Amino acid sequence: MPELPEVETVCRGLEQMLQGYQIDAVELRRLDLRYPFPPLMNERLEGTKVIEVERRAKYILMHTDLGHTWLIHLGMSGRIHELAGTDTPGKHDHAIIHLQDGRRIAYNDPRRFGYMDLLPRAFIHQSIHLKNLGLEPLAPDLTAEIFHTLLSKAKRPIKTTLLDQRLVVGLGNIYVCEALWQSKIHPEEQASTLTKRQAEILLESARDILQKAIKAGGSTLKDYRQVNGELGYFQHTFSVYDRETGACQRPSCSGTIKRMNQSGRSTFYCPSCQRRQS
Repeated sequence: MPELPEVETVCRGLEQMLQGYQIDAVELRRLDLRYPFPPLMNERLEGTKVIEVERRAKYILMHTDLGHTWLIHLGMSGRIHELAGTDTPGKHDHAIIHLQDGRRIAYNDPRRFGYMDLLPRAFIHQSIHLKNLGLEPLAPDLTAEIFHTLLSKAKRPIKTTLLDQRLVVGLGNIYVCEALWQSKIHPEEQASTLTKRQAEILLESARDILQKAIKAGGSTLKDYRQVNGELGYFQHTFSVYDRETGACQRPSCSGTIKRMNQSGRSTFYCPSCQRRQS
């Protein structure tokens, strides 16, 4: 599933591609994705102009001049790309945006786990999609002190806690593994036992990794591509994720990366430099 860096990269691409442009039509080539398309979505978007594109957690939010917000979640395999010239839409191009300048932007989703909604912008943060979301990890209002307070209330392993979108959003499996390794924190360490200094280091590590991943265009493991069709490149710099049996990348460590299962997810870590304290 695309995580924060991938969705942020897509949003930045859509900002260049759509912001300030009028939508002539939205062509829906099936009735649903994971859920049915919103009622009259194509009619409600016709003739509107995209005035802003932003990300909230793993959601893409496209705001229009008529007060609507077009919300998109990419699911497991969703991506957005431009159709060149007279190219025929592909089998999995399920929604086509026709712009006034003649360009066509397609939403492609082979597995159809993504979904869309169309909501009044004034109430978007009270919607079922966004109302229970936690803090953004890159936002300045998430201080180390607040982060430590959130962790101190969690009676679960730190890996599981960081995946809880009600606390901090956008941190998926890849980047949590990377941040914990960089912080030298064992993924099974109880979140509530972390010291203020450990929480501060963990937050700094998560931000550092997310920013580097965004700069690299995200991580492409299977389906993900940027809106210009390019792959993400951060997967080439993974320190621990998907490196089971490989040597630990920390210069001072001679450990070997291991994998374990936590809540149905694969966790990659180094038992030598990520030792449990509790």
